[in-house]
Amino acid sequence: MARYPLPAIPSRLIEFEVADDLRRGAPVARVVRAAGEEVELGGVRHAGKAGEVRDVAADDVRWLVGVGQGTPADWRSAGAALVRAAAEGDRARTVQVDLGDAEADGDQLAALAAGVLLGGYRFKVSADGDKAGVRTVRVLAPSGTAVPDLTRVRELAGAAALARDLSNAPSNIKNPAWLAETAERVVADVPGLRATIRDEKWLAAQGFGGVLAVGGGSASPPRLIELSYRPRGASRHLLLVGKGITFDTGGLSIKPAEGMHLMRTDMAGGAAVIAATRAIAALRLGLRVSALVPAAENHVSGGSYRPGDVVRHYGGKTTEVSNTDAEGRMVLADALAYGIRRFRPDAVVDVATLTGAMKVALGLRTGALFASDDALAARVLAAGQAAGESWWRMPLLDDHVDAVRGELADVRQTPTGPGGITAALFLREFVDGLPWAHLDIAGPARADKSYAEVVPGATGFAARTLVELAASYAGQPPEAGE
Repeated sequence: MARYPLPAIPSRLIEFEVADDLRRGAPVARVVRAAGEEVELGGVRHAGKAGEVRDVAADDVRWLVGVGQGTPADWRSAGAALVRAAAEGDRARTVQVDLGDAEADGDQLAALAAGVLLGGYRFKVSADGDKAGVRTVRVLAPSGTAVPDLTRVRELAGAAALARDLSNAPSNIKNPAWLAETAERVVADVPGLRATIRDEKWLAAQGFGGVLAVGGGSASPPRLIELSYRPRGASRHLLLVGKGITFDTGGLSIKPAEGMHLMRTDMAGGAAVIAATRAIAALRLGLRVSALVPAAENHVSGGSYRPGDVVRHYGGKTTEVSNTDAEGRMVLADALAYGIRRFRPDAVVDVATLTGAMKVALGLRTGALFASDDALAARVLAAGQAAGESWWRMPLLDDHVDAVRGELADVRQTPTGPGGITAALFLREFVDGLPWAHLDIAGPARADKSYAEVVPGATGFAARTLVELAASYAGQPPEAGE
């Protein structure tokens, strides 16, 4: 399908090691904690500000890197800043970290590793291929230092990186069929995880009117990606649903040209769901997970759906269309109704780059959380804190429920009122009263500059939160298998 090679998907991550001695010949970074007094080395002073890296002209130390007060966020920022500085400098293949007087526990080393793994991420479609850069970061830890579970750290970082890969892929290659085939490929080697791909004929036979309407304007037909992880002995069941719009022109309600190129990442919610489900299975968490990603392109043609149309979703409920650029909720409605009826999960979480309103309300680094259940909301917030992803709970205001009711149909696609809230209220119509959370990641799914462990482009936001959420439901992980 591709006329030129994409970078490898999943991306190759940097190796992170904890060692008890330094390797000769590899440059060294020394950690500086903010402790009230500056550290001076080789004529360079460093106050320990988190994520600040200074070059040092000393024989045994190449960089000073600050870890602030030592919070996990500080250590993630330090790891990311260090690996970026090393990549811009002498392009050493191996970088070593001397903790110096900065004592670090297992959680702090795990955060440092996460920063290294994700701060060194890059995705570029180039004839030059993958240029050599930092391949290994070795941390010199004093004897007795608690070493984190690096396999778990790597799977969490790998989930975010895979979500970035899928979202960054250009849309002249990434149509619904490509996304489905890639999802099927990347989960194929994970024990206990199965992928099923539904095509447009199956979608039509089952009555997925929302997906078919949105995808009707494209020459690339829609798909439904279905992932199933069923470990032995699992007593809890979580349904994950992710928006998979592989490119969004807005349809007949077309978007302005400025910024439309970023719509290759409009499937970031679906990418997070695919990547998180893969990591959940790879970690063999003791929780059943069903995951659905309705994938479609929202294009302009004679087959496009129109404002004023009435669309019948899976299960029969109808929607009055008023803006074809509100396509995400149309495909999610089908997938939510189908997933709940087929799987009867204990809880449901959907993830989507859904509304510009949440970018205005919360900015570009915080995700919006809507939830019908307080306990589920608390779990998501705790999972986000553990993952280092920021969420803010938004209200489901009953004052706007009547606006969701349609005149020509059961519900109205774009009700009047606050856009993020009314979009969530629309989706609530399709969850059949189950504990449900809606994660709107329109803001933090993309970045235009580096910060902490984030690099420009797709961020992979929500993938780690979903893995941590699943872990909060799971007990000791049993052996995966059907």
